[in-house]
Amino acid sequence: MTVTGAARVATMQQRRAFLLLGGVQTTLIFTLAALAVPLPLIGREFELERADLILLSAAYGLTFAGLLLFGGRLADRYGGRCALTAGLVLFAAASAAAPLAPGIGTLLAARFAQGAGAALIAPAAMAVLRAVFPSPPAYGRAMATWGGLSVLGATAGNLLSGVISALLSWRWTFAVPLVAALAALALTFRLLPDTTPSRGRTLDLPGALLATAGITLASYGLVVTDTRPWSSAGVLVPLLGGAALLAAFWYAERRARDPLLPPSFLLDRRRALALTAIALSACGTAMTFVVLSLHLQQARDWSQLQTSAAFVPFAAALIASGRAAGPLIGRCGARTVTAAGLGTGAAGLALLALTGTDAHVSYGYGLLPGLVLLPAGTAAAFAGAAVLATEGVPRQQTGLAGGVLNTAMEFGPTVLFAILLMLGSDASSLAATGAALAVAAFLNHHTK
Repeated sequence: MTVTGAARVATMQQRRAFLLLGGVQTTLIFTLAALAVPLPLIGREFELERADLILLSAAYGLTFAGLLLFGGRLADRYGGRCALTAGLVLFAAASAAAPLAPGIGTLLAARFAQGAGAALIAPAAMAVLRAVFPSPPAYGRAMATWGGLSVLGATAGNLLSGVISALLSWRWTFAVPLVAALAALALTFRLLPDTTPSRGRTLDLPGALLATAGITLASYGLVVTDTRPWSSAGVLVPLLGGAALLAAFWYAERRARDPLLPPSFLLDRRRALALTAIALSACGTAMTFVVLSLHLQQARDWSQLQTSAAFVPFAAALIASGRAAGPLIGRCGARTVTAAGLGTGAAGLALLALTGTDAHVSYGYGLLPGLVLLPAGTAAAFAGAAVLATEGVPRQQTGLAGGVLNTAMEFGPTVLFAILLMLGSDASSLAATGAALAVAAFLNHHTK
C-alpha cells in the first residue's frame, strides 16, 4: 500500500471512530432531554404528583452530574475503551429496563442507573477520542465539532421524544438510547483503539465520595426549589449539606497526593472561562426548551407534534452553525468564536424574551428569529469552549477533562435554572439568561 493509500485508510478509520464516539455523546444528552415533552403523559399514567415528576425529570441528571468526576478518574485509571464498554453495558441494561417499568419506582431506578452509565461513558469517550486523534491540531479540530454534539443531542431529544410519544408511546423513547448503546457495544472493539491505563494512579475514593455526594445533594436541593420554598428544610438541608461536602472535597483535594480533581486544573483562567461559557450556554438552551415547550402547549394549546415541529428551525440552525464552527476556530481562534457565539445566543434569547412568550404574536415573527439565533450562537460557543477547556491537557488527564466539561454542562444549568425559577419561568427568565450570556461573552472576549 502506498503512503497516500495508508493515510487515506487512517483518515477513514478516524472518521468512523469519531462518528461512533460522537453518536454515543449525542445519545447521552438525547436521553437527558427525552422525557421533557412526554413528562405530563407519564404523570397521568402513573398518577404522579408534581414533586414526583420533578424528581423523575432530574433523576438521570443527578447521577450523571454527581458521578462524572469519578467516571473521569476511572477512565484515566483503567483506560478509556475499558471504561466506555463498562458504561455502555450499564446504560444499555437501564435503557432496556425503563420502558418495562410498571410504576414510578422502577422507572426512577432505571433513570438513576442510566445516569450512572452516562457518567462513565462521557469522560471515557473523550479519553478514547484523544487516542483516535493523537496530534494536537487534529484533536483540536475534533473537539471543535465535539463541542456542538451535546446541544444537538438535547435538540434531538426534545424533537423526537414529542413525535415518538405522540405516535407510539413515551416508553418507545427509550428505544433510541437502547439501540444506540447496543450498536456502540458491537462496534467498540472493531473501530476504537485501546488506550493506555494510568496504573500508577490511585482512585482517590474519599475525594470521589465527597464530590459525588456534594454535587448530587446540591443538585437535588436546587431541583426541588420548583416545588418547595427556599426557606424549607427540604431545600436548605440538601443545599447546605451539598455545599459543606463540596467545601470538604476542595479542602481534601488540596492536600491529597493524587487528587481526583487537582485545584490547578480549575484555576487555569482560560479553562475557567470556557467552563463558564459551557454552563451558561447549556442553561440558555435548557431554559428555552422548558419555557417554550410549556408556553406552546399551555398558552397556545399546541399538540406535542406541533411543539416538536416548532423546534425544527432550531435544529437546522444548530447543525449549520456546528459545521461552520470548526473552520472559524481555525481561522479566528477559539476565544473569538466562543465570545461571538455567546453574544449571538444572548441576542436570540433577548428576542425570545421580547416577543416569544406573547401568545398573540405569530410564530414567524415572535419565535422564529430567536429560534435561529440562539442555536447558531450556542453551537459556536460550545465548539470554541470545548477547544479552550481541553487545550494543553496532559494525555493522562483526558478523562478528567471530559468529566469536568460534562459536569459544567450538567451542574451549571441546574444552578442557574433554580435561580431563574425565582424570577418565574417566563420572559423575565429568558431575559435574565440572555443578560448572563452577554456578560460571559464580554468576559470571555476581554479577559486575558
